Amino acid sequence: MMLLGPAVTWIKVEKPTFDLVGVVLGSFKLAGVLLAVAVVLGAIFGGGLIWSRRRPAPPPLDDVSLHLDTGP
Repeated sequence: MMLLGPAVTWIKVEKPTFDLVGVVLGSFKLAGVLLAVAVVLGAIFGGGLIWSRRRPAPPPLDDVSLHLDTGP
């Protein structure tokens, strides 16, 4: 009886290359997305601040005070 070892299959793989253009374009895409998110969130937050400050302020406390410091 003849014993054979495990079969070995060889696959040819291309040598890896560094894609500098892909890295730079990916960085620009990420920066663009972050810029767009920052602009949208800033516009929402700024609009909220402007809207909240345009509402009329509540009347001062003196208008509803009981005036306990003044005598009869």
